[in-house]
Amino acid sequence: MKTIDSIPTSKIQRASKLVSTGAKIGVNYLKYYGDKITKTEVEAKTRLNENNAEDIYDGLKTLKGSALKVAQMLSMEKNILPEAYVDKFSLSQFSVPPLSPALVTKTFKKYFGKDPNDIYDKFDTVSVNAASIGQVHRAEKEGKKLAVKIQYPGVAESIASDLSLVKPIAIKMFNIRGKDSDKYFKEVENKLEEETNYILEVQQSQAIVEACKHIPNLSFPNYYPELSSDRIITMDWMNGVHLSQFSTENQEVRNQLGQALWDFYMFQIHNLKKVHADPHPGNFMISPENELIVIDFGCMKTIPNEFYVPYFELANAENLKDPVFFEKKLYELEILRQDDTEEELVFFRAIFHELLSLFTQPFNKDVFDFSDEEFFGKISDLGAKYAKSTEIKSMNGNRGSKHFIYINRTFFGLYNLMHELKAKNVKINNYLSY
Repeated sequence: MKTIDSIPTSKIQRASKLVSTGAKIGVNYLKYYGDKITKTEVEAKTRLNENNAEDIYDGLKTLKGSALKVAQMLSMEKNILPEAYVDKFSLSQFSVPPLSPALVTKTFKKYFGKDPNDIYDKFDTVSVNAASIGQVHRAEKEGKKLAVKIQYPGVAESIASDLSLVKPIAIKMFNIRGKDSDKYFKEVENKLEEETNYILEVQQSQAIVEACKHIPNLSFPNYYPELSSDRIITMDWMNGVHLSQFSTENQEVRNQLGQALWDFYMFQIHNLKKVHADPHPGNFMISPENELIVIDFGCMKTIPNEFYVPYFELANAENLKDPVFFEKKLYELEILRQDDTEEELVFFRAIFHELLSLFTQPFNKDVFDFSDEEFFGKISDLGAKYAKSTEIKSMNGNRGSKHFIYINRTFFGLYNLMHELKAKNVKINNYLSY
């Protein structure tokens, strides 16, 4: 794979890259209008989506950092984005162009103050895995095989400027109105800032490993604070394959891995009230012993009690049948607003009742089959329905607690991973036994 010798770090450089990407998209639309003359609408639109997805991704992978992280988050929205975007943006999970060996050494010296060969007995300057915020290298010290994660230069410093470029687009896309709309952007900015703080990540990693190590069929690397800094993390090298590359015909193994993944998340959410909020395939591996390996704790979301209680009260099917209770909880979760029109109240009550009635089905069963194509087909259809709704686009999108951003992302990602594993007979409340 081609390596990168430099990354745009200033606001002007990064904005210029986005402008040039926008120009390419403009050309793609001209091609689209030409294609409509000689091709069917479906063929023309498919080519447009493929060209746009490729040009946007090519621009973002050069910028790296929060810009590429947004693509990674969007790649999990399989029910909203066209397939071409999902396929291309999914590469940001664990396969993007890495820094060149020369830039790796330069970056290492900047962040650690030493050449990597002065710290490790062996260090491979060629990356084995590159993602949105950093890349991973093999190393050895005192006979121990290690993985060293190095953050891309300028990533932490460019978060605010990247989001300021994205904000106007998001406001228009989701029709976010109202003086308190900044809370959503601040939530994302704070989480991205946490993800670039590798000292915090090491602390979070050690805390979660200690709290969850008793859960069966889970495996975690050890972390080495003395070989880490605010932009570099050293941990054990873990043997295995990424979850998205894992394949087995053994249903018992699939069930075992699915139960481990589900228990890991339910234990965090209900017992720790703090959860790994970045559940994409690049953060999970399967070991040769068929254990689930969790390798990245940069994005952790604390769940405040005032959100946790009403959120899970609405996961109870009986509560959804009580219209007075249901509406009360929608107000507590800021889904309904005091300044809503009667039209908006009726519309959003109906939407969220439909969404919750479907999405919370696993929580109302003792055992659930995450390989159920009918269940996931309904989720896909519902997502497509609201993505195309002109009515929802006309309503004020400034609604819902800021905590929904990462909690919903966690559950959508978790459901996708469970479905990818085709796990059956998953005991929903098994975490209570730990």
